Amino acid sequence: MRDNKNMKPKNIVKSLLRLLSYFKQYKVSLFFFVLAVIISAFSTIVSPQLIGDIINAISANFEITQNGIKFIPDFAKITSLAIMLLAICIASGLFGYLQNWLMANMVQDIVFKMREQTSSKISRLPLSFLDKNKTGDTVSIITNDIETISDNLVESVNQILFSVTVIIGVAVMMVKINLEMSLIAGVTAIVAVGLIAIVTKFTQIYFLSLQGTTGKINAFTEEMLSNHEIIKSYNGEEDSVNKFKAINNEMFSNSWKSQFFGGLIYPLMGLIRNISRLVIALIGGLKAINGQMSVGDVSAFIQYMGSFTQPLAQIANSMTVIQTTLAASERVFNFLDAEEEKEEENAEKMPKNIKGHVEFSKVNFSYSPNKPVITNFSATIQPNSNVAIVGPTGAGKTTIVNLLMRFYDIDSGKIKIDGVDTSKVSRRDIRSLFGMVLQDTWLFNGTIEENLKYGKPDATHEEVVVAAKAAHADHFIRTLPEGYNTIISQDVDNISSGEKQLLTIARAILADSPMLILDEATSSVDTRTEAAIQSAMDNLAHGRTSFVIAHRLSTIRNADLILVMDKGNIIEQGTHDELLKIKGHYSALYNSQFASSLE
Repeated sequence: MRDNKNMKPKNIVKSLLRLLSYFKQYKVSLFFFVLAVIISAFSTIVSPQLIGDIINAISANFEITQNGIKFIPDFAKITSLAIMLLAICIASGLFGYLQNWLMANMVQDIVFKMREQTSSKISRLPLSFLDKNKTGDTVSIITNDIETISDNLVESVNQILFSVTVIIGVAVMMVKINLEMSLIAGVTAIVAVGLIAIVTKFTQIYFLSLQGTTGKINAFTEEMLSNHEIIKSYNGEEDSVNKFKAINNEMFSNSWKSQFFGGLIYPLMGLIRNISRLVIALIGGLKAINGQMSVGDVSAFIQYMGSFTQPLAQIANSMTVIQTTLAASERVFNFLDAEEEKEEENAEKMPKNIKGHVEFSKVNFSYSPNKPVITNFSATIQPNSNVAIVGPTGAGKTTIVNLLMRFYDIDSGKIKIDGVDTSKVSRRDIRSLFGMVLQDTWLFNGTIEENLKYGKPDATHEEVVVAAKAAHADHFIRTLPEGYNTIISQDVDNISSGEKQLLTIARAILADSPMLILDEATSSVDTRTEAAIQSAMDNLAHGRTSFVIAHRLSTIRNADLILVMDKGNIIEQGTHDELLKIKGHYSALYNSQFASSLE
């Protein structure tokens, strides 16, 4: 994702046009919305003139008496004008409600589609995106930024379109009353627009930065909450608080600066508006004394000055909301435009009956350019083999699995399953061939049975129970208050980490895939449970090609083939006994673990 601080204003324009493009499908609603805005604004446009006409109806006819000037109002005209004014105000209120209702419906529909787009986008993103971007920042985009668009778009679009309509209508009415004073109002408008442009230039940067720091603070907060046990174990509370304060201070600075510059607009507009009113009042008063204008027209023009500068001030004040909305929109659009996993054209089909013959041929791979992780890797795995992959941290064990599952595509070479090049098969078809149990357990919010059926939604309850028994999970499940209907989640501690791992193993057993990947699958259980699971895994792996990544070498003694990796290459391969005999890297590693277990 791009750094929000370095975004140029041209991206804001693109984001605005793209945001407005969402409204194209609502042509009918937009037509009635614009119509409602015009009718609603009509009251603001004609009311000052009607009030001026009422004043003229009161003051036009008079006679001079000994006691002073006696006005002779035209009550019939005043009554008709007042009724007309009242009717226009009522219509304005009704159509004002209609415009808000129409815009709210359109915006909520747009936001609903944005949420659907972002949710669908997640499933199409490659693993590399999730590896490179903080989860908290992505969550902030999907939640906070879209919510910002939802909250602000109705207000800003309504306000701006209404204000623009009023400005155009009022300008016509002002020119109709007096051209000279209208020019003064025009100068006021030019000065106001200039101020808006200057201040907006400053606020733009800070509002973009504010959205970025919001993502940072969300990511850091999530990190602290999800790892609070580790933080407390290492007495890292003070360090975490200090880091949070640093991000919070950055957020405060950006927020303060954005609000400060955004807040300058309204008082500056008020100052200009008051000065222009004073000038107009003086000029209009002189013209009325000289008989060049009626008192009603002067009164109407002064009201129009307020109606002319007020929308400008409202537009200026709305720039703060617009900046926030566009900054949020830009982050959402950047997320939606992130590179996706490429769809395979004319993808080949895997054989219906998978034997599990896997071949790595001169495979090369790097996560970053010029930093190879796997180099010239070759290996042949026979069908139904139990293959263990061992080696030090960073040797490339998990990377091999990532390439096998096509979470990443290789730079060169070939990976074949039953003679079919996996690069020519859809990722979905490849991943359907594997059951997987990872070191980090993952369970979603739902019942135990729903979690177990994740890889096989149509499984019966009896099949679920059989899989749970095979994974030695049935006993503890039945001790829970609701049994298989017990609600669990990844974050709730109503079951232990070892029990969570048993559930993920049962899930893989139920999926009944032709091949298996076990990445430190027994790392979260005790020795006794590990032995039981190992027995279940042996039964599960029978008749399937399975890949086991393990650090505890005692769990892979019975493997058909052990691949010893270091720095992205196979340095030794064979069975457990064969590797011990050659007294190489594996032997040294195994003996060191065995020796440490006796101490």
